[in-house]
Amino acid sequence: MAITQPAAQQMANAIRALAMDAVQQANSGHPGAPMGMADMAVALWGEHLQHNPKNPHWANRDRFVLSNGHGSMLIYALLHLTGYPLPIGELKNFRQLHSKTAGHPEVGITPGVETTTGPLGQGITNAVGMALAEKLLATEFNQPGHNIVDHHTYVFMGDGCLMEGISHEACALAGAWKLNKLIAMYDDNGISIDGQVAPWFIDNTPQRFAAYGWNVIDAVNGHDAAAVAKAIADAKNSPDKPTLIVCKTAIGKGSPNRANTSKAHGEPLGAEEIKLTREALGWAHAAFVIPKDVYANWDAKQSGAAREAEWNKAFAAYKAAHPSLAKEFVRRMKGELPKNFAQTAVDAVIAAHTKAETVASRKASQLALEAFTAALPEMLGGSADLTGSNLTNTSSTPALRINLAGDVVKNDKGQLGRHINYGVREFGMAAIMNGVTLHGGFIPYGGTFLTFSDYSRNAIRMAALMKQRVIHVFTHDSIGLGEDGPTHQSIEHAASLRLIPGLDVWRPADTAETTVAWAVALENKDRPTALLLSRQNLPYSPKSDLGEISRGAYVLAEPSRVGMKKTKAVIIATGSEVQLALKAQELLAAKNIGVRVVSMPSTTTFDRQTSSYKSEVLPAGLPRVAVEMGSTDGWWKYGVAAVVGIDTYGESAPAPVLFKHFGFTAENVAETVQVALQKK
Repeated sequence: MAITQPAAQQMANAIRALAMDAVQQANSGHPGAPMGMADMAVALWGEHLQHNPKNPHWANRDRFVLSNGHGSMLIYALLHLTGYPLPIGELKNFRQLHSKTAGHPEVGITPGVETTTGPLGQGITNAVGMALAEKLLATEFNQPGHNIVDHHTYVFMGDGCLMEGISHEACALAGAWKLNKLIAMYDDNGISIDGQVAPWFIDNTPQRFAAYGWNVIDAVNGHDAAAVAKAIADAKNSPDKPTLIVCKTAIGKGSPNRANTSKAHGEPLGAEEIKLTREALGWAHAAFVIPKDVYANWDAKQSGAAREAEWNKAFAAYKAAHPSLAKEFVRRMKGELPKNFAQTAVDAVIAAHTKAETVASRKASQLALEAFTAALPEMLGGSADLTGSNLTNTSSTPALRINLAGDVVKNDKGQLGRHINYGVREFGMAAIMNGVTLHGGFIPYGGTFLTFSDYSRNAIRMAALMKQRVIHVFTHDSIGLGEDGPTHQSIEHAASLRLIPGLDVWRPADTAETTVAWAVALENKDRPTALLLSRQNLPYSPKSDLGEISRGAYVLAEPSRVGMKKTKAVIIATGSEVQLALKAQELLAAKNIGVRVVSMPSTTTFDRQTSSYKSEVLPAGLPRVAVEMGSTDGWWKYGVAAVVGIDTYGESAPAPVLFKHFGFTAENVAETVQVALQKK
């Protein structure tokens, strides 16, 4: 039932009042965006959004993303008003320590928030990932007469989101993928922090989105809730295209002296202006006071529970007709691995150890993926136009293809596509993967060269902040890629990625370590992973025990391997440099110097181990030398006496020439150990 105009106005004014009151009390925040988008929110949340405040994680809920996350008081007001467990006290505690109403919305902190937004452009990109996940799950699980996956993804976004280049990457893909259940509502107010955007933002946004293959509904009065609601209804009928609704609004709507100015954007209105705004809106209520009738108009608890109950009934019928599919759907939406996964991982690691192949770790990754993608239908791969180099595709993951009607099509073997051609869109790929995993039902992974992790970095950081299982496959991990030169040779990237809290970084040395890295990444339900893989072939490192690899570092070779009894030093190495450490161990043995070789494929994982395990691997009192083709800074925390690394940019030359030029030889490693022993 449509909301009457007077009721809609009061509902919108409740959002405006809560926004300006919370920002004023915090003496910090952004009142203008929520005040400007309030009527848009009434149209969507009051008439269209399929959700249940009593169960924010209902599988078939619509997803709502506030891409312009600085306007966080909009979503906090909506969650409070519609009946989520977000009491008025939390709104009064806006932006304060340990509150559920942080400066920008955070998933996992505030019930009903679907993703953490703040860095502009990533919200709309997350939404593209969510809409893609919905489309793929619907294709896989829906059956005739049983549409258990059937919901929309809605986004509010502003000029800043559209100015960020990531929005181009993501929205172009949304058009190519024909995500017709994605509806983006553009808060077209023409204001940013620096003022009127016209001098620096002159894009014809409707034409831009039409060129992407979107359905565009232009020039909607964003302060007419009925007009916006009709536009949403029209958008929901789009058979094969995502929709952009351009809502013309005034930032800070209702404020006599701040509306339509940048002053409304990022600071409190002030007590006097709030008083004038209340008078202008006809809102004769004290701060944080909402009349009962307005609460009643907003309350979605009963209707939400009824919608979920209806879906539960439909799912019960689906379960009766398709029990195995229903069980699989529940497992995947919970993010749980199959019960036999542990055995699958053990088998894959043992197979790698038994074969002991000499291959590049990027190839070792593909070999591991063959096993894991066959066992885990939720794995959704991809590459940023480097599939043949990243080796992220397998026999179980044919290319994702969508026909002109917008349907996901099967290949000639009857398989649905599970490998995405993202094109040259590293940042977009990373943030779309975040959206896919936030939606649920898939474990996304995507590949590019390690040096291009810089493009992806903020989305990687967001995955870590949100504790999401996203796996980044970064190949060509060092100067070992050779002739492409310093633009493509990673120097600081491994160290830089290791600085991101909550991100696991693996740089494996052979097929067994690579397979273990994949297994751990898949088991890491609450953290993302970056796999740093070589272009060049790496020999298999013989090992007597596979069990400690998953701890991030382990003793690969004791001095006894080369006939020595006493340990005088420790060489720590990662990735392709482990082979140098083993050769250096042999050279040093010839000089009656016994060393232990420690392979440390994941410093981040090793750092989480117990103190006793760390001291077992790296005994006190022995000089330590680290070896890695990259920045040396991160190694000093391990108490090393020296690092064989590289703190300059690389050069363009064949890899063997570069290794010798930069000192990555067994002879130089051995000499470095000898110097360290002399200093002891």
